[in-house]
Amino acid sequence: MELRSRLIRFPRNSFFLFGPRGTGKSTLVKKRFPEALYIDLLKPAQIRVYSAYPERLSERLDTLPRGATVVVDEIQKLPELLDLIHSLIEEKQGWKFVLTGSSSRKLKRSGVDLLAGRVLLRSLHPFMAVEVGESFRVGEALRIGLLPVVLDSDEPEEVLKAYVSLYLREEVQMEGLVRKLGNFSRFLEALSFSHASVLNISNVARECALERKTVAGYIGILEDLMLGFRLNVFSKRAGRALVSHPKFYYFDSGVYRSLRPKGPLDRPEEIEGHALEGLVAQHLRAWIDYSGDDHSLYFWRTRGGVEVDFIVYGSNGFFALEVKNSDKIFSADIKPLKAFINDYPRSKGYLLYRGEERLMKNGILCLPCEEFLLSLKPGQSFPD
Repeated sequence: MELRSRLIRFPRNSFFLFGPRGTGKSTLVKKRFPEALYIDLLKPAQIRVYSAYPERLSERLDTLPRGATVVVDEIQKLPELLDLIHSLIEEKQGWKFVLTGSSSRKLKRSGVDLLAGRVLLRSLHPFMAVEVGESFRVGEALRIGLLPVVLDSDEPEEVLKAYVSLYLREEVQMEGLVRKLGNFSRFLEALSFSHASVLNISNVARECALERKTVAGYIGILEDLMLGFRLNVFSKRAGRALVSHPKFYYFDSGVYRSLRPKGPLDRPEEIEGHALEGLVAQHLRAWIDYSGDDHSLYFWRTRGGVEVDFIVYGSNGFFALEVKNSDKIFSADIKPLKAFINDYPRSKGYLLYRGEERLMKNGILCLPCEEFLLSLKPGQSFPD
């Protein structure tokens, strides 16, 4: 795998590094902490040793200089180690623990709260456009996504096809998260029709012939595995009636495309439009997490159907963004942004589209989507 520069900043003290499989957590921590004691819990032998005798970790630390760094890769495989790590941190001997994980499900149940305040949380996302650099192309990102394990492969299409199967086998089936894998696979496909849309769990349940409660549980599993996320409606000081249901997104545009069934009644431009919106969403999430400030991501939709795709709200900025999978801009495209800005005059509106020119239309800055994504850098504001 090519070692591209990643923009995530690590704290000086111990921290959790969460992120879906394939986002490059192991590669990154090995690069950043080459001298660390490295414990890989994906290896069965390591699991056997530390599950039978967790104190072995203390014995290994005693052979290292005070203040050494310890990386425990895929900590969710053995959450019992957290009790020992907690006590080692409490001894204040200067040990630094880097705990990576691709699932928060077991940790939520067995100890992650125990370390809250002592171990910081960081999230690793698929590549941002600026991390890919000059080779970034929106069209390619919509086709295969931005997962490092896919992008740095000699056969990205094949790796992407295998990616979801790997998750089903190693994270869902082996961990016993669902009883019937076939039902879960059917659910993943049905949920792909809700990508970049307001989530109606009852409709998804009807589509995949499962109970609503089961589908709600499956969505929770996806969120714990960091394969998908919900976006809430922006309702601060709302001056009009808004929808209450969140929107749903798969975490990577390529993963969405690999799950989305295609048939004679499916319009390619509709699928690509949802993929483009998801691509912007994953960039905004990465930008917020890597910037380390208090921005949050929302969408806005009135009961009357007026919608703005993304609202970024924080002490250092208030932005509204609309995404259009078109190389032309029409007056109707601007109206939702104008409605939002009319309600929130302190916000700044952007329209991202597939054209090549910067335009100013009725006070709204219209930017080529590729230009916007390449200019999106953690710690810096949106382009003017």
